[in-house]
Amino acid sequence: DKYGVEPDIIIGCAGGGSNLGGLISPFMEGKILNQNDIEFIAVEPASCPSLTRGKYAYDFGDTGKTTPLMRMYTLGSGFIPSPNHAGGLRYHGMSPIVSKLYHDGYITARSVEQTKVFDAAIEFAKTEGTLPAPESSHAIKVAIDEALKCKETGEAKNILFGLTGTGYFDMSAYTAYHDGTMTDYIPTDEDLQKGFDSLPQID
Repeated sequence: DKYGVEPDIIIGCAGGGSNLGGLISPFMEGKILNQNDIEFIAVEPASCPSLTRGKYAYDFGDTGKTTPLMRMYTLGSGFIPSPNHAGGLRYHGMSPIVSKLYHDGYITARSVEQTKVFDAAIEFAKTEGTLPAPESSHAIKVAIDEALKCKETGEAKNILFGLTGTGYFDMSAYTAYHDGTMTDYIPTDEDLQKGFDSLPQID
């Protein structure tokens, strides 16, 4: 509002949904009321893809199964992410509000491999002088993708993404990336089924 700029695309990292929800909430009412045509993109890790490969189901919010059941996109509270996933966003489910918005088509979702996330993080650090948190770098990766699409098509779009943390708490992950020991893991359908099998049976 201050600068008279309207976003065309809003991109946020998506783990449990609080980060993304806070970023999109000022704009979502307009989307629901057909007052804007903003594209909302949730970006999650390919190793823990609750939106892009999860089920919309009632599930527990914790692995101890102590919370009330919530309807959300989930991999099952019994899902265990790969131990080599260093890029954060390891939660098995997604905020019920974000899940509902995704289910109703107001949000799209993409999953990205962690080495590509760190590629984007390093490019951002070299360009902007800020070492981003791995979680935020999921959004940076897709923001770069969308900017390159605009470059190819000649379109001019305002791209808003969430940069919500710096990377100095995650130096071990950056070390793994630079040492070449970081690998990508994408769970198989069989891996995901183990988590789905932990979903509560609702009659």
